[in-house]
Amino acid sequence: MGYWGYLVVGRSERPLDELAALSGAQGMSLRASAPGGWQVWEYPSGDGDIGSMNALAEESGAPALFGYVMDSACAVVEAAGPQSGAWSTCLARAAMAGYLGADKEGLTLEDYFLEPRDAAERAVAWAAEAGHEVSDGPLLDVLTADADPLAENLFFRMLDRLGVVPL
Repeated sequence: MGYWGYLVVGRSERPLDELAALSGAQGMSLRASAPGGWQVWEYPSGDGDIGSMNALAEESGAPALFGYVMDSACAVVEAAGPQSGAWSTCLARAAMAGYLGADKEGLTLEDYFLEPRDAAERAVAWAAEAGHEVSDGPLLDVLTADADPLAENLFFRMLDRLGVVPL
């Protein structure tokens, strides 16, 4: 069985687990930090609600990003910026489609998540708001890749391409 849980990315002078926006996620642990106050926190949980990345972006005054990793096979990515707003996509799309299964209402993966090209464009804007100039090509490569072998690796590759946490 793979990893189930959240990876929370934000920028703050204070530890993210001290912010009100994440007060419901007791027991988070710092997984990585990077220059500029960027932090990646882990909250292993298969259920429950960690909080709102919109609230985290607003409280911290910087873009925020959540990754919900599902059995290390795929990940839901939710991002928000104080100026650019919220968007969501997924990593390892084929595996995510398998988790979604046959929807009774006929909804598809594209009904839930931005398509890779659109997500790459939103990610470039998110990075710009974070003060990083990035290209959509490397992001598109991550957004169309399969987990190899872990979705967590794709998530951290995405953070690298966003200029937030280098590999």
